[in-house]
Amino acid sequence: MKAVIELNHVSKSYKMDEVEVQALKGVNLKISRKEFVAVMGPSGSGKSTLLHIIGCLDRPTEGKIFLDGIDISELNDSELARVRGNKIGFVFQFFNLYPTLTASENVELPMMIVEKDKNERKRRALELLEAVGMEKRAEHLPSQLSGGERQRVAIARALANDPPLILADEPTGNLDSKAGKEIMVLLNKLQETDKTVVMVTHEQHITKYAERIIRLKDGIVEGG
Repeated sequence: MKAVIELNHVSKSYKMDEVEVQALKGVNLKISRKEFVAVMGPSGSGKSTLLHIIGCLDRPTEGKIFLDGIDISELNDSELARVRGNKIGFVFQFFNLYPTLTASENVELPMMIVEKDKNERKRRALELLEAVGMEKRAEHLPSQLSGGERQRVAIARALANDPPLILADEPTGNLDSKAGKEIMVLLNKLQETDKTVVMVTHEQHITKYAERIIRLKDGIVEGG
């Protein structure tokens, strides 16, 4: 199956207090379309850096990255923003919902960025909230929702522009076990809609939902 993500000899270095820290070291990786991959590793292993680079939030120091056939390592900032808006949906540990916007308005935000019609935005937002079981909470603010409900809204928002790739950073890290299981079932179901899911986690028990586990240690893919 065609790779939706391909990393060729990707390295990333940072300067911290005049010391160079190498977060990723020559990573080679392919992730196929419709695959559900869990990325694991100890703190400081490079998990978040890897996710940020795949998600066009950061650039590699060396190497090439292909996303859906596009060499994103060669794109400028505005081109990267366009790729993010159309091809990637993000799900974060702390939800990152705007507190002054309703659930429906939060889901509409990515569609506003790509300038979709107002009526289409509203229709799509309600459709997605229904898909994640949140249609009855559409007009509630995040403060009026439980953690699990907020994460459901965040997943609906990630799907707003129908991106082929969903990147989830510790999606159950701020939830109790029941809500966490419900979120994992939701992410699992995304494969049925032709999505590729890449999830960073430190929780071994939720990796059972993934088809493949990628283990990072000291910026290197173990076994890779």
